[in-house]
Amino acid sequence: MKARWSLLLVVGLVSVLLALPAAALAQATGEVEIFSWWAGDEGPALEAIIAEFEKRNPGVRINNATVTGGAGVNAKAVLKTRMLGGDPPGTFQVHAGQELIGTWVIARRMEDLSFLFEEQGWYDVFPAGLISLLSTEDGVWSVPVNIHRSNVLWYVPENLERWGVSVPRTWDEFLAIAPTLQAKGVIPLSLGENWTATHLWENVALAVLGPEKWQQLWTGELPFTAPEAVAVWDLFGQILQYTNADAASLSWQQATDMVVNGEAAFNVMGDWAAGYMSTTLGLEPGKGFGWAPSPGTEGIFMMLSDSFGLPVGSPNREGVLEWLRWIGSREAQDIFNPLKGSISPRLDSDLSKYGPYAQSAARDWKTNTIVGSLAHGVVANELFMNDFATAMEIFLATRNSQAAANAAQAIAIQSGIGR
Repeated sequence: MKARWSLLLVVGLVSVLLALPAAALAQATGEVEIFSWWAGDEGPALEAIIAEFEKRNPGVRINNATVTGGAGVNAKAVLKTRMLGGDPPGTFQVHAGQELIGTWVIARRMEDLSFLFEEQGWYDVFPAGLISLLSTEDGVWSVPVNIHRSNVLWYVPENLERWGVSVPRTWDEFLAIAPTLQAKGVIPLSLGENWTATHLWENVALAVLGPEKWQQLWTGELPFTAPEAVAVWDLFGQILQYTNADAASLSWQQATDMVVNGEAAFNVMGDWAAGYMSTTLGLEPGKGFGWAPSPGTEGIFMMLSDSFGLPVGSPNREGVLEWLRWIGSREAQDIFNPLKGSISPRLDSDLSKYGPYAQSAARDWKTNTIVGSLAHGVVANELFMNDFATAMEIFLATRNSQAAANAAQAIAIQSGIGR
């Protein structure tokens, strides 16, 4: 009898082991390089999931390789040198969408992760629209760790009450109250370095064009030289008259600080600003800072998603795969996103772990019209984005709407938009 039970135990154990994925039977070891631009104020969220990952995988040491500056501009330059030089990092942060697909997938520098999505059941827990954004006909290319909203207007409720102004629902309303704020010695809208100008531009464009025509810019159906597209630059130029003169020398955090400190009334920034104000500055959402859709975009959610993929030739493939399994999990995402100021892309996220802003964003994510961000890599490839920065510099120097529109259309043609 004893022998029979021993045999059954062995058979049962073998059955369990065979049912497990192969990767679960092997313990990941060695160093895994995580390449990102999440440093400084954005670092705590990444550090939190790294710490938990290392606790669960004691044989792995994470090399947290961050390159600071410019919403990833500096990091992308370093990444390009490494990828083209045959020295890819273990994995790297990238905006889901054309930033990855139109740059490194098309160059055959990334591995297909379809098998990982099947193994982990992610086809059932990530929205189909997001998976489509991560995919081509040949596979799925990255694991999303968050959803950020680009079109948010930030302010301090107490300051607006003191100045006697309300949150503008349209840009016309903003332009109407801006002189009142200036007369009180307040900068109506704070702005930072060049990329934050592009971020503001896409919010103005979404308000002027609406979601359908915004999408048509990126399919080539609406030329950048069309009258309504030129009108975006006209309105953008009017709004810039009410921004700070030292914008080019400020980071996005410093532009946010201007609102917090009462130097400026409003700032248009993605909801990583919520993470900065609540986690770093310790402000209470709803009281220390308030939020609304950027003027003219109520009912629209302009999204971006940070993700990680598997480069071809990654130095520790198995270690990276274990990292990807971890960051795609509900537990990891519900550690990361409340600290980052973003929401989880998973449909089964535990919203009780999130603050008031994130809960409101999660509601809007499920009910609003969803469009992709230009400034953060969703709708256009890196070639367009890099050259658009030059078009933006030209406009900031000249304020010539037609010239900026002509430049944007030329860049669209060169980068293959509409083809």
